[in-house]
Order: sequence, then structure tokens, then C-alpha cells
Amino acid sequence: MPHLTLEYTRNLDGFPVGDTLLAINQTLFESGEVQAESDLKSRAIALDAVQIGTAGGVRGFVHVQLRLLAGRTPEAKKSLTERVAVVLRARTPRPAGMLVQLSVEVVDMDRDSYVKEKLPQA
Repeated sequence: MPHLTLEYTRNLDGFPVGDTLLAINQTLFESGEVQAESDLKSRAIALDAVQIGTAGGVRGFVHVQLRLLAGRTPEAKKSLTERVAVVLRARTPRPAGMLVQLSVEVVDMDRDSYVKEKLPQA
């Protein structure tokens, strides 16, 4: 915990996915809401089949879902989503003629049922 999933439309040519995940992890760790940098687990999913709205035209999006153990204040969650949005704004390509949307959400994970274990190194 936290778990972060970044979904993006593959038509965002030149999107620096690896660098973006690292920058998001860094900003989340710097927030003070994460105890250890190794607690951050991020992944990206490139989407090929998407429909954005009903009108024609070239469109794309980047969406981040940040899953955290429940218990943070609404203010803390808002601060985290804003931090992630800043990273996305700075790194998301803006191809000419393309409408690109960014979104970030926090999802609370149930503390009572969440299991995490750090396996010893072999």
C-alpha cells in the first residue's frame, strides 16, 4: 500500500510512462502520507479500445487510481490527488488537435481485510 494504477490511451504518442510512474511515486513519498518508499506499488496500463464521448475527433485520456488504506482525511486525499495531477499535467503529451483529459481518484481499501507481507530475500 499504496497501489497506483495509471491508465492511458495508447494514442498519446511519446508519453513517458516509466518516468511518470517514478515521478508520481516520488511526489507521493514526499507527501509524508507514505511510510516507506518501497510501499509504493505503481503500474501502467495502455488502452487500445476506448470510446470517449459520442462526437468524432481524436481524443485521449490519462486516469490514475490511487488505492490507500482507509482512514485518511478528505483533505489528505485531496492533497494527494492534486500532487498526482501536477505530475500528470507536466508529463502528458498534448498532440495537436487532440482533446486530452486527466483525472485522479483515491479509493479507500478496507483495513480489516487487507493483507500484505514482505517476503524475505532468497
